[in-house]
Amino acid sequence: MSKLRTAIVGCGKVTDFHAQAFMKLENSEFAAVCSRNIDKAREYAAKYGVHAYDDVAEMVEKEHIDVVSICTPHPAHAKPAIAAMEAGANVLIEKPMASSLEDCDAILATSEKTHKQVGVICQRRFYRPCMRMKQAIDDGKIGKPVLGAVRMLGWRDKAYYDSDDWRGTWDGEGGGVLVNQAPHQLDLLLWYMGEVDEVYGVWRNLNHPYIEVEDTAVAVVKFKNGGLGNIVVSNSQNPALYGKVHVYGENGASIGVQTDGGAMFIAGVSSITEPPYNDLWTVEGEADKQEVWKKEDSDFFNSVDSMRYYHRLQIEDFLSAVANGTQPLVDGYEGRRTVELFTAIYQSTKSDEPIKFPIRTNQK
Repeated sequence: MSKLRTAIVGCGKVTDFHAQAFMKLENSEFAAVCSRNIDKAREYAAKYGVHAYDDVAEMVEKEHIDVVSICTPHPAHAKPAIAAMEAGANVLIEKPMASSLEDCDAILATSEKTHKQVGVICQRRFYRPCMRMKQAIDDGKIGKPVLGAVRMLGWRDKAYYDSDDWRGTWDGEGGGVLVNQAPHQLDLLLWYMGEVDEVYGVWRNLNHPYIEVEDTAVAVVKFKNGGLGNIVVSNSQNPALYGKVHVYGENGASIGVQTDGGAMFIAGVSSITEPPYNDLWTVEGEADKQEVWKKEDSDFFNSVDSMRYYHRLQIEDFLSAVANGTQPLVDGYEGRRTVELFTAIYQSTKSDEPIKFPIRTNQK
């Protein structure tokens, strides 16, 4: 099997997750890292025995790179992703795909023009309890999903926002809890419930006066299948409580996952507090399996390096898609849906009106 030459743009806290995956995967030959700060790039290059660059196109062309991971802050995803594709590489972007729909559409337009693949990191989709929910929906076990709910009640302190100068700012982060912490749960909600028709939402900053962006948001969602959704996400609960996604079916059955218990991990800083598990399951004939699944899933989760294992699974999925010309589990169009959802909540807060989907930009 020929190997894909891989590289990373951005040398921040999540970079090690991608680097270690690229080092370990059999179909990857990790070749280079790139940063606007060449000294930082050289530091990471020395750590992994690869080459350092401060220009994306030069790196892709000189190193004959096939796949580039984009690990820069959210508003800085589009420029290196576009440069990498135009130079000949496929791109895998850390969540969210971007902080604006305009950037998403510019990335997708470049993908279509260059015929290069785009993937977006949503590694919680690969959790066993999350996969089990998707399979149950696809198998018709709950009928049509008619109600979806996201509850993500976490905490971020001042030290977190002080850890990087871009955090908590509109220019540097692109938003708050909706952009940084909630995209995993929003992605799962969309994966389970389908296309959105309309959103009414409100955001607030409840107890973080030292940041510009929201620490809390709520929304009501109408889906195109006739279903409804409710979103409550916050970084204002101390101590942090949990992240949950629940789906209720037209036949009365309910399924759910607690993706995060307690404090959500911070890449490169803290670890995962609790294993994910199906905290709700009333499918006929399967309710008694809930505790068995919880033990099996927890035992497996604790047997692997859970901080890195699920990143590696998704990176492997993307490399396979590039090698075989197939579609990754989370492509750029899937990634755009999450950005469209939180963009609608921001727009709805500003206008105090529901936002109809799809949201168009000048790129579309």
